[in-house]
Amino acid sequence: MALRFHELRVVDIERQTPEAVAIAFDVPDDLRETFAFRPGQYLTLATTIDGEDIRRSYSICSAPGEDRLRVGVKKVADGRFSRFVNDLLSVGDTIRVMPPEGRFTSLIGPRHDYLLVASGSGITPMLSIAKTVLGHEPDSTVTLIYGNRSTETIMFREELDDLKDRYMQRFSLIHLLSREKQDVDLLNGRIDGERVRLLAERGLVDPKGCDGVFLCGPGEMIDDVSTMLKAYGVDGDRIRFERFTPSGEAPKPRAPSVAARQAVEAGATVEVLLDGVRRNFAMGEEDATVLDAAHRAGIELPYSCAGGMCCTCRCRVVEGESELAVNFSLEPWEIEAGFTLACQTRPTSDRLVLDFDAA
Repeated sequence: MALRFHELRVVDIERQTPEAVAIAFDVPDDLRETFAFRPGQYLTLATTIDGEDIRRSYSICSAPGEDRLRVGVKKVADGRFSRFVNDLLSVGDTIRVMPPEGRFTSLIGPRHDYLLVASGSGITPMLSIAKTVLGHEPDSTVTLIYGNRSTETIMFREELDDLKDRYMQRFSLIHLLSREKQDVDLLNGRIDGERVRLLAERGLVDPKGCDGVFLCGPGEMIDDVSTMLKAYGVDGDRIRFERFTPSGEAPKPRAPSVAARQAVEAGATVEVLLDGVRRNFAMGEEDATVLDAAHRAGIELPYSCAGGMCCTCRCRVVEGESELAVNFSLEPWEIEAGFTLACQTRPTSDRLVLDFDAA
């Protein structure tokens, strides 16, 4: 079934840093099951700004079982949604929220050793994972490397300190600051592969001994640390990541191929199966992707980031051929199984059929 938005009331807005807040929502009893989540998942929020429907994804920072459902939102330069949330949203307001999604989630099983690497607002899913693991897996350990500009910009600093005090033997917290000098030179600077390698060589972290290494933050950081970890001997299957790419910095999609251009010129049509209903629409020269064409035809498809990162618009190609402009979320096995992302898909055949109800 396709995910739908629900109106949730804002019950608390907590200022985390001068540029970030934590937003808490009241989830009515009849929606508790709908909004049940696994630690690491995200919510898609939507609102109308200057007459335009805008939506963004934000990771859940609360743990399953807590009274309130919370997300962290950091203000982004030229980010219309993040500025709205930080500057204009008030307690008592309602906002449209899509049920939780995402596969950047904690490992299944009773015991694991985690290495979490986060930069800036990338801490939000890590906080949910850390709180859940430490609170429900008495034999598991968590090491968190958290990068920020300065102490003032550390989101959820008090909660992280509480976790450190409560789980002294099982939770290690390493702060890296790029614009504030610390006593240990190794802890000064941005997170990158070389710094993580040095932390490992000095025995502060143990990437090869971890069951899972989780990375969340800008794509450049994730790529650099991932490359280093694999060269260091960490199995690629144990590395998981979620990209937080600020508005305006998303990588540019590849230009349409000759086949994609020819398909549009020939009048390519798209059929979508969504909630058991089939809808048809045509691709136009002005449409960069299937999602664009659907919007132009007045058909609402599930989506969130529209940048190939979140996988909300995941669907399966059941007929025809297509190409992806960019892909940061589909795994190789999903590509082989025929899955694609509507926000990045272009037909390369005269007819393309996409199933959004596919598992």
